[in-house]
Amino acid sequence: MSRGSRAVPVAELVERARAGEARAVARLISLVEDRSPLLREVSAALTPHTGSAHIVGITGSPGVGKSTSTSALVSALRAQGKRVGVLAVDPSSPFSGGALLGDRVRMQDHATDHDVYIRSMASRGHLGGLSASAPQALRVLDAAGCDVVLVETVGVGQSEVEIAGLADTTLVLLAPGMGDGIQAAKAGILEIGDVFVVNKADRDGAEATRRELRSVIAMTDRADGAWKPPIVLTVATRGEGVDEVAEQIGAHRTHLGDSGELERRRLARLRREIEALALAEMQSRFAGLSGDARLDTLAAQVLAGETDPYAAADTLVEHV
Repeated sequence: MSRGSRAVPVAELVERARAGEARAVARLISLVEDRSPLLREVSAALTPHTGSAHIVGITGSPGVGKSTSTSALVSALRAQGKRVGVLAVDPSSPFSGGALLGDRVRMQDHATDHDVYIRSMASRGHLGGLSASAPQALRVLDAAGCDVVLVETVGVGQSEVEIAGLADTTLVLLAPGMGDGIQAAKAGILEIGDVFVVNKADRDGAEATRRELRSVIAMTDRADGAWKPPIVLTVATRGEGVDEVAEQIGAHRTHLGDSGELERRRLARLRREIEALALAEMQSRFAGLSGDARLDTLAAQVLAGETDPYAAADTLVEHV
């Protein structure tokens, strides 16, 4: 459904998305991305139907094969009978209607599979590289019946760490010969990785990279009974090792549920989201105060010594 087509009630769109209609899913994500006036209605309609999808973040430095690995992982998850969503966050503007990113040609292998939904989203300058709309877009895919949603980032700067704030399981990709082990330790990636993947393992240095990772992970303080991140060697272009990655993701999901960590992670994620939304709402309200007569009156009162700036600010906040 194009953005300019006949308006469809949000409740109807949500029901159609839940029934697996890709065009309804695309329309809902477009409403989210465009910060539509209907956004609150969309959120209210979606939320009761969420919580089932396993959110998997995929990150790593450019050149490690994230797109190829994501596509191969989709195939492995589909072989398990799972419905899969892919949210690819890109710094440039995405195509509309749920189209693929231009440089992710391999994803087209899944274009005709009705149990795979792939959507690109622009980061639109959001700090860290992840779109501010990503949490709500994930709810759309969750409500649409995806068993697993893969979130792929560009893997530059803060986005590598920020993805852990959205995901239940964070997959960190590295490649031999790129100095990724040392870079990961510096960037804090080791703290957020739940499953480590050394891709392009047919290259020299793959085993050395795995040994380096294993030794550094072993030095990380972990509570008794905590998850021990596995390190999997893959050659994603040939699909080698990818089934094991899918199995480890499933094992981590089981661990999260059994340990209570899944609920803790999701509560922490929701706290951050609610706080961010509240701050954005306050900023929006305060942005309109520059021309407010009350501000002029309070400034005059401070100038006259009738009040002080802090008391004036408190008065202003009370009336926002």
